[in-house]
Amino acid sequence: MMKKTLAVAALMSVAVAGAAEARDQIRIVGSSTVFPFATAVAEEFGKTTSFKTPVIESTGSGGGLKLFCAGVGEQHPDITNASRRIKKSEVEKCAENGISEVTEVKVGYDGIVLSNSNAAPQLDLTKEQIFLALAKTVPSKDGKSLIDNPYSTWAEIDPSLPDVKIEVLGPPPTSGTRDAFTELVLEEACEEFPVIAALEETNKDQFKAVCAGVREDGGYVEAGENDNLIVQKLEANHDALGIFGFSFLDQNGDKLQGSLIGGVAPTFEAISAGDYPVSRSLYFYVKNAHVGTIPGIKEYLAEFTAEKAFGEEGYLADRGLIPMDAAEREAVRNAATNLSPLSM
Repeated sequence: MMKKTLAVAALMSVAVAGAAEARDQIRIVGSSTVFPFATAVAEEFGKTTSFKTPVIESTGSGGGLKLFCAGVGEQHPDITNASRRIKKSEVEKCAENGISEVTEVKVGYDGIVLSNSNAAPQLDLTKEQIFLALAKTVPSKDGKSLIDNPYSTWAEIDPSLPDVKIEVLGPPPTSGTRDAFTELVLEEACEEFPVIAALEETNKDQFKAVCAGVREDGGYVEAGENDNLIVQKLEANHDALGIFGFSFLDQNGDKLQGSLIGGVAPTFEAISAGDYPVSRSLYFYVKNAHVGTIPGIKEYLAEFTAEKAFGEEGYLADRGLIPMDAAEREAVRNAATNLSPLSM
C-alpha cells in the first residue's frame, strides 16, 4: 500500500511539474494598488529581456492571496501583489496546499488618500471625523451610548465641514487598501471615543466589530478593485470622495486633490518622511516552487529590485511609489535574489 501511495505521489509531482512547464509566461495576481507598479516592471522586463511580458490581473490583495495559496502548478499564479502583509492564516493555507516556501519582497511605501475633485473644496479631516462619517455604529451625541450612524452630511459631524452628502467610494473587503484603511484610520480613531474604548475591556468581540464595521446605507459605496473607475466617478461627482493609494492621486493630480489628514497633506515628501498618518508598506510574494519551472521569475525579481526600478530615482518613484532607504532596499534585494523563505 505504501509503495502504491508513493507511486501516485510521484506521478502527481511529475504531472504538476509537466503542467507548470507548459506555461512560458509569468502569471501575477493581487493588489490593485501594486498593479501599476508591477505593470511598469513587467513592461520593462518584456522589452529588455528575452522573456515574455508577464500577465498581471488586478484581483485585490485578499483575492490574489487566495488564488496564490490554492496550489502549485501551471493553473496557479506564480506571484501575488499585496498592499498589506500576508496573514498567518494565509501562510497556513499555502502550506496546506503544498506551498512550503514563499519569498516576501517588500516594494516600498504608499499612502492611502481620501481624495475628491479639484473643483470641490479641499477637506482637512481628523481620523475621528472620518470614523463618524463611515462607521456603521458610532457614539451618540452625548457620548454615552452606541447608535446606528445617523450622519448624512459632513456638516452634521462638524459645522466647519461642507454641508454636502457623505458619499465615499472605496474598496471592497477583499482589498488590502480596505484592510489598511480600517486598521490605520477606523480602528485607531475608535479608541479615541470613551464609550467604544471601554468595550475593549468588557467585550472584545463587540469592540472589534464596532471599530471595523463600515456603514451599508450608501454613505460608503464599494466601488470594486478598479481604482481608475473611482477616479472617473470623482470627476463626475464633485461631492463624492474616494479612497485609494497615493500613486493614483499622483497620476491624476490635474483632476483630483487629496484631503489633509490631521493637517498633513498626502505628498510624496510627507509620506516618505513618515509625517502623513495613513501610510503602509507594499509587497509581492513569490511561489518558490515555480522558480526554475516557469521561465523568467528570478529575472523579474532582479528587474523589480534594481535601483533603476524601485530606487530613489527609479521609474517606479515617477509613478508614485515611495522608496525605502538604501539599506532596506539592499536587504530586500538580497532576500529576493536568494529566494529567502518567508518566516512569521
